[in-house]
Amino acid sequence: MTTVLMNAGPWLPVPPPGYGGIENVIATLVPELRRRGVRVVLATVGTSTLAADEYLTAFPDGRFADLQRPYNQSCGIAHAHLQEVVRAVRQRDDIDLVHDHVEAVGLSVLSALGPGAAPVLHTLHWDLTKHPELYGRFDGGGRVHVNGVSADQLSHAPPALRAHALGAVHLATPLAVGADHRGPAEKGGYFVVLGRITPGKGQDVAARLGHEVGFELVLAGPVGPYHSPAELAAAAESGNPDVRYWTERVQPLVDGVRVRWVGTVSGRARDELVARARGTLFPLRWDEPGGTAVVESLALGTPVVGLARGCLPELIEHGSTGLLCDTDEELAAAIPTVRRIDPRACLAEAAARFTPAVMAEAYLRLYDQVARRPAAAVEDLVALPRR
Repeated sequence: MTTVLMNAGPWLPVPPPGYGGIENVIATLVPELRRRGVRVVLATVGTSTLAADEYLTAFPDGRFADLQRPYNQSCGIAHAHLQEVVRAVRQRDDIDLVHDHVEAVGLSVLSALGPGAAPVLHTLHWDLTKHPELYGRFDGGGRVHVNGVSADQLSHAPPALRAHALGAVHLATPLAVGADHRGPAEKGGYFVVLGRITPGKGQDVAARLGHEVGFELVLAGPVGPYHSPAELAAAAESGNPDVRYWTERVQPLVDGVRVRWVGTVSGRARDELVARARGTLFPLRWDEPGGTAVVESLALGTPVVGLARGCLPELIEHGSTGLLCDTDEELAAAIPTVRRIDPRACLAEAAARFTPAVMAEAYLRLYDQVARRPAAAVEDLVALPRR
């Protein structure tokens, strides 16, 4: 039986109580791996509730709030967590592979363990133009490999990192299971933007179009560390860049009638909000790497309308499951035409491509590649072409 140490990191429990993209991906993947006979040691925080064969913890609860502190006060948190992971890798002989999800620190620490340690698959969930000093000269010693969450994401990686890539695995959602056997929900007249309110997601563009085109818009997601309007209103003045973006660019357009912000929405309430929406909007201002909210929208039978950036062209079939545009002006023209998209096509696409089982099988293939080539030279790996 294969044993995988799944490193979720110290920031949020698995599954997370609300927002938490990486932790949700892990919560989706682990049960499917265990169904296939993989033994999972989950490196996480003490409040995690996901069933696993064993837990490794350095902290009793998630340390996400500490990310708002100055770097010199918070930089040791991820390293303290990685100490527990390293201790397990060094002292135990039953760990066949480490599947790491901790940005930058996981990749650098695990690669420094040397050739005798367990092989590593490090999943890249973020923008690969970050950390150029690390990624631009990375050397995994033939033991540490990476995967992306879209081909577009990997196309932006520096050559040194891309040389370690084994391919991309699209994200999945449990909502996709049996989606093609569910009828679509009755649609309301509103559109929704789901996700953290931050410049890259383009909520200011969506809000402006709501007023200009004339549609009801619901913004759902946290602003910095604040998950509700009440929390944000009660907070002291914050230097958080997402709070500044909200205050300067988005809040002036939120009138409570045409455009509303409902804070973080999770569970059944989130699913109902998305399922009844006429469409989900993605007016992206960055190249979205993975698109969790995109696959969740399809699994809930709601078409996607967005800019053709990042992973969206890999996930959406234009004219069938959504509408992809090149400019804000095209986006404004497309929004009223989303009624032409059949929600049942979205459900069928999700059931075929974005179930947890599909993602798990893809990762098992990568695990097999990692296990079979721990001594391969970096030069022998197949590099993905740049876009």
